[in-house]
Amino acid sequence: MEKNSLNVLILAAGLGTRLRPLTNDMPKPLVPVVDASILDLQARKARAIENVRLHANAHYLADQVVEAGKKLGFEKVWVEPEILGTAGPLRRIYADGFRGGLLVMNGDAYCNFDLKQFVCNAQMLAARPNGPQVALLAVDFPQVNTFRVDVNGRLVGVAGRFGSEQGAAATFSGVSWYSDDALSRIRDGEFDIREFWKQEMAAGRAPFVDMTQLHATWIDMGSPEGLMNAVEARLKELGRSPDEAVVDAGVKVPVGVKIRHSVIYVGAEIAEGETIENEIRGKGFKWNVPPTPVY
Repeated sequence: MEKNSLNVLILAAGLGTRLRPLTNDMPKPLVPVVDASILDLQARKARAIENVRLHANAHYLADQVVEAGKKLGFEKVWVEPEILGTAGPLRRIYADGFRGGLLVMNGDAYCNFDLKQFVCNAQMLAARPNGPQVALLAVDFPQVNTFRVDVNGRLVGVAGRFGSEQGAAATFSGVSWYSDDALSRIRDGEFDIREFWKQEMAAGRAPFVDMTQLHATWIDMGSPEGLMNAVEARLKELGRSPDEAVVDAGVKVPVGVKIRHSVIYVGAEIAEGETIENEIRGKGFKWNVPPTPVY
């Protein structure tokens, strides 16, 4: 592999508090979504770009992420004794000598973005005179839509944080690209990546916001509802019914049990003859999660 291969960082250090007690014993990026973890699914999407080095950061239950990274062929899993936000891990990768640019992805988002096209667009723009050295992939998610973007596709503000309140509204998908030049400007001890974007804007280097994939599938699977939506989306992607029951290997299902549109994890208590519908169930919990409305 080329020394200057594109580096890909999958953010996997979060505490997973919204999915507890499911995440009491496993980090959120390793929660199974039908046939694979989000960490695995994100790694597969990144590899479609070709010639990449995979990285992840880890904090909560870090040993499990490190072990998963080995099995999935990651270049390195960066263990953080303290959570470093987003800017901190980016700075560490650059400071350790990795070059070739950096694609950042979230370890708790189910998506079907064309990452290769996003990176190609970002690299092409960055190569132009005074071109943006940071690219942010946007989606249309009206519940959030805090980005403000000008007619040239440049970030002009983040609602409630800094910059202008005018411009096209969009939501940050968690997918971003940074050139080596941009990474070199992230300061030691800087954690909040939004502050770095603000600095780039102030210096006349406002990040580019890619609005070409606004309506792609993008699901925050950090809540029970989001996890169920991710399971539905994955079942559809596999050509299966979104109402199908997903039962983890190792779960013993008693005689006469009927399961529909539910996810059953190891440790779940199931009674004989029970009917389970619209649930996520595991060790010590039952979450009622209705099917996603179809409009």
